[in-house]
Amino acid sequence: MLGEYSMEIIWVGHASFEIKVGGKVIYIDPYFGEYKDMADIILISHGHYDHSSMEKIGSVSGDNTVVLTVSEVALKIHGAIVMSPGQIKDVAGVKVQAVDAYNVGKSFHPKGSGLGFVVMAEGKSVYFSGDTDRIPEMKKVKADVVLVPVGGTYTMNANEAAMAVLDIKPKVAIPMHFGSGIVGTMDDAELFKEKVEAESDVKVVILGHGKSLNI
Repeated sequence: MLGEYSMEIIWVGHASFEIKVGGKVIYIDPYFGEYKDMADIILISHGHYDHSSMEKIGSVSGDNTVVLTVSEVALKIHGAIVMSPGQIKDVAGVKVQAVDAYNVGKSFHPKGSGLGFVVMAEGKSVYFSGDTDRIPEMKKVKADVVLVPVGGTYTMNANEAAMAVLDIKPKVAIPMHFGSGIVGTMDDAELFKEKVEAESDVKVVILGHGKSLNI
């Protein structure tokens, strides 16, 4: 049982997370792994299949589930709310800010096609970067915990992700977008941890699939 001011961050796998805070269940980019809890809020960063499984989304959605996403995905989900960078939505005491997420020098995720999210509740904040490179907008993000891709190819690699974390200066960083058979391995996560902790006081936590961190 979580304490009144605790937040539990569960890495379901790949870029899929579940956050439990203030009695609410939040899923981010449902795709990988098992989904048992019904969602109060679902955040979907963009429309690529490995971030927006309609089957998984449907399985955890109820009449009162709030879905926040980009326009491409909202067309597929009745009642979904479209967000753009800089917007903040308050859903039953959970504040969600949309932020930029895009590639630089490659075309997998053009600017404007995807989002990152900052989830704020019970005095805690978590930044989910989405599928992105290290971009200037990251320096404006304030969060206790950051969730960043390390797999490379479609997103930042381990070195780039480490530099992004140094830009943001959170308390904790959790690597994602590896270990699912799509791109990225445990070696990438471990290199990321080595780089970040060698150059900062940020703690890096590498989660296993279905494992969690309480903050």
